[in-house]
Amino acid sequence: MDSMAEPLFKLGISAGFAINRFPEPEVWLQIVGERLGLRYCQFVADLLSPFLPDDIITREVARIREEAERYGVCIETTFTSIYTRVNHLLHPNPAIRRVWFDWFRRWFKISADLGAKGSGSHFGILSVRDYSDPERRQALIREGIRSWQELTKVARDYGLQFLIYEPMSVPRELGETISKAKELYDAVNENAAIPFLFCLDVDHGDAMSGDPRDSDPYSWLRELGSMAPVVHIKQSIGISSGHLPFTEEYNRIGKIRPDKVLEALRESGAKEVTLLLEIAHRERRPIEDRVLEDIEESVRYWRKWVKD
Repeated sequence: MDSMAEPLFKLGISAGFAINRFPEPEVWLQIVGERLGLRYCQFVADLLSPFLPDDIITREVARIREEAERYGVCIETTFTSIYTRVNHLLHPNPAIRRVWFDWFRRWFKISADLGAKGSGSHFGILSVRDYSDPERRQALIREGIRSWQELTKVARDYGLQFLIYEPMSVPRELGETISKAKELYDAVNENAAIPFLFCLDVDHGDAMSGDPRDSDPYSWLRELGSMAPVVHIKQSIGISSGHLPFTEEYNRIGKIRPDKVLEALRESGAKEVTLLLEIAHRERRPIEDRVLEDIEESVRYWRKWVKD
């Protein structure tokens, strides 16, 4: 293949928009496939928790696959989400860390059964006390690296092609700077059964690291984009701006521009990237009443640049 060939950019959506609003597979998949006209989706654990009994999971997986086929939606990847943004593999309690390891084991099985080729999460979150103790912090991070290495073997055995982790924005949530994100990537991949890659987010990064690159979304994309099969996109108007839609209101003041996103990914050497709308609305009116309208406008905005 020509090394200078145009990357393959695909437009999709995180199913996080459906949590508690559209939990029925036939509803949210119709929205994705018909109303939004999107072919790619990242399924999230808050819609089907591995903590549920096996028989319920089996029936729900079959139901989701049936509706995804009906509406022409490919569940490419799976991920943790709002209610599963917890400590996971870095929890202070070792017994709870083991529970979350087993949770990921079940989650990867669900992911493979849904037809996904990759799955992931944030790396793990340290408590304030653990982060404040340098020795304890490093010990937990080392354990987390070993746990993710072991999980790449689990994922491989289920047929997944890669795992992804999302660099965050504060030190105790890890990967908050470009250099630290790369350190974790390198450490896990030293002994990974399948690639341990990035799920980048255009609104993440430590604004107080001292390096302006760490709060510049385009620096993240240029430097790490070749190792990121998926990128979460939303409009951003500054620190803690939330998961904003790409509406005219926010686009006037926001810093995320599709042409600049795509150019940064080209410069990274990326070959194929799915850009996933990760838009969240508060459960407040009138915001609640314009969820789908805002997402539709966001899709129309991005379709000017990404045609699949």
